[in-house]
Amino acid sequence: MAGRTVSDLLVERLSAWGVDRVFGYSGDGIDGVMGALRRAGKPAFVQARHEEAAAFMAVGHAKYTGRPGVCVSTQGPGAVHLLNGLYDAKLDGKPVVAIVGQQASTVLGSAYQQEIDLVRLFGDVCAQFVQAAHTPEQMPMLIDRAFRIAMTTRGPTCVILPHDVQKASAPDPGTHEHGVMMTSPGLRPARVVPYDEDLRAAAEVLTAGERVAIMVGQGAYGAADEIVELADRLGAGVTTSLLGKPVLDEGLPFHTGVMGHLGTTASAELMRECDTLLLVGTNDPWTEFYPAPGQARAVQIDIDGRQLGVRYPVEVALVGDAGETVRALLASIEARGDRAWRERVEASVRRWHDVARSRAAAAAEPMNPQHVIRSLSGRLPGDGRVAVDVGSVVYWYARHLRLPRGVPAHLSSTLASMGCGVPYGIAAKLSAPHSPVVVLTGDGAMQMSGLAELVTVAARWRQWADPRFVVCVLNNRDLAEVSWEQREAEGEPRFAESQELPDLPYAGYAELLGLRGVRVTSAGEMEQAWEAALAADRPFVIDAVVDPSVPLLPPGQPFENVKAMYAGLAEEQGPQARRAEAHLRRERADEGYDDVAV
Repeated sequence: MAGRTVSDLLVERLSAWGVDRVFGYSGDGIDGVMGALRRAGKPAFVQARHEEAAAFMAVGHAKYTGRPGVCVSTQGPGAVHLLNGLYDAKLDGKPVVAIVGQQASTVLGSAYQQEIDLVRLFGDVCAQFVQAAHTPEQMPMLIDRAFRIAMTTRGPTCVILPHDVQKASAPDPGTHEHGVMMTSPGLRPARVVPYDEDLRAAAEVLTAGERVAIMVGQGAYGAADEIVELADRLGAGVTTSLLGKPVLDEGLPFHTGVMGHLGTTASAELMRECDTLLLVGTNDPWTEFYPAPGQARAVQIDIDGRQLGVRYPVEVALVGDAGETVRALLASIEARGDRAWRERVEASVRRWHDVARSRAAAAAEPMNPQHVIRSLSGRLPGDGRVAVDVGSVVYWYARHLRLPRGVPAHLSSTLASMGCGVPYGIAAKLSAPHSPVVVLTGDGAMQMSGLAELVTVAARWRQWADPRFVVCVLNNRDLAEVSWEQREAEGEPRFAESQELPDLPYAGYAELLGLRGVRVTSAGEMEQAWEAALAADRPFVIDAVVDPSVPLLPPGQPFENVKAMYAGLAEEQGPQARRAEAHLRRERADEGYDDVAV
């Protein structure tokens, strides 16, 4: 094609914004952009097996790198497929730019093949910015705004390109006339710190507390040292949201672990007993695990003022960067001498570690899933990266995996969408090809999208400086998280027709693709499997056959909150239900509850 097109201009603009790869799937509606990517040679194009996975890869890229992820799709069904990944970006607050093809402008409104009102389709998920290009002159401005708004609002944006606009000649960059917007790429983040009087008010609340708890979320990345120093001065205990798990070293004696339904007994005790709460960069929705309203005075720090005071009544709300704000708070907070509360917290943490160790070591048929994940702790390389899919595996990751300091780990948390694990892992690997990647997933998520994207791994691994890419599949032939939700939330027995999964040889499938794999059916084989996988010369799948009867038990709950589990299990028949009931009674006893007579 002679001459420089709008698509060429788009690709140049992507490079100007520092984009090094785009994730997507081709189609006739986006052919102009594909041609421009081919001609330019950069950014690199990463072909997924499905547009949904491409969007997850873009979200993963944003999470692992801190830079905007970019996904590309054709019109119609390709555009629809992007939605789930873009909602993942919206709900977890990550910048992603979607570039979507559209039928030629001349046919829009005629009910043409694959014609969808894309502005309306993306109107909710990309509510901050979604625009269709009608003329070539719009293109630089639309791309610049899409990136700038995605970065500023920490969410997804979308630019829609009709096919005729993609092929049109690029506009003259020197145009200077009414109605043509001139823009430029680039955005440097600002330093955001609260007013001094608000910092003093926050310090007064925190120093007045006798039992301070600090809850840390993903917004606290980069502020670990400041938070630890503040916790030491206040004699506070620390817990994290699920997304905040990688922020702090979980080996700290006052770190109670993840809070919430999938959290630890120590975190539940911390929230139940504190009289003062500091929330740092978190918007965790498990409000029933927060202190009771009125129990604790609260201070909250967040870079986004829209998140302040929406989970717990806050006395002092601070809009600011977590690191800068905590550092400023430290100037007004002296170390306290009374360490009684800190000692209580540390004793609670030690009790939890004993409980977790005991639970992971409990016998199961054929293998305890808690042991599978716990046995990775201490073996995960210090330069590794972790991706976690959605399902029961999240509970075991939250409670049992000790991340080395600085190792990033990400998952679809707020949307909680199955199928994110392997796409996230691919994004993690492409952004740091010298680092080993571990993907933790269940068999439901693996069947949903992981098997398809393992094909992507098989096609690309030879290009990686470090070929290690480990996928551990918890194979229990059950949608275990929902099975336990049916019992816990509804008091219903497990509905086998909805919950059972086909048995599938995951390791054998990996071997079929030219990768490595091993099927593990006993606890004694698990450590060796991890060591083999992390030393392999190519991607490796661990097919860990585990017991679906191990309960997903929320921590620290009175009998009234778990009796529905017993009711649901009582209606079930067979050895699996009896094993599940025995596991449930044992784990309740671990926490000091006597449900034996129930």
